[in-house]
Amino acid sequence: MSAREAAAAALMLSGLFFTVVACVGILRLPDFYTRLHAQSKCDTLGAALMLGGAAILEGFTLVGAKTALIVVFIALTSPLAAHALGRAALRSGLKPWTNGGEDR
Repeated sequence: MSAREAAAAALMLSGLFFTVVACVGILRLPDFYTRLHAQSKCDTLGAALMLGGAAILEGFTLVGAKTALIVVFIALTSPLAAHALGRAALRSGLKPWTNGGEDR
């Protein structure tokens, strides 16, 4: 296994870890806002790491450049989409989870 393949495998495994953490967060967290946070952070990082590993594995080719551009596109759009969803939920009246406490 070459150094390039090892680096690509490490990035892809790291991306897989963050994607699994996002899935667990979506299943385990109590409300929409915390689930949205887990999904947006971990899923963005997971996809970026996996695609970055694929770009490294592909090398300096047109396919590698396109993969790197997809990483940039995901890094820009996923947080913006999560913010828009959270803002729309707040404006529609969805209250955040308060652990049974009083409203502040």
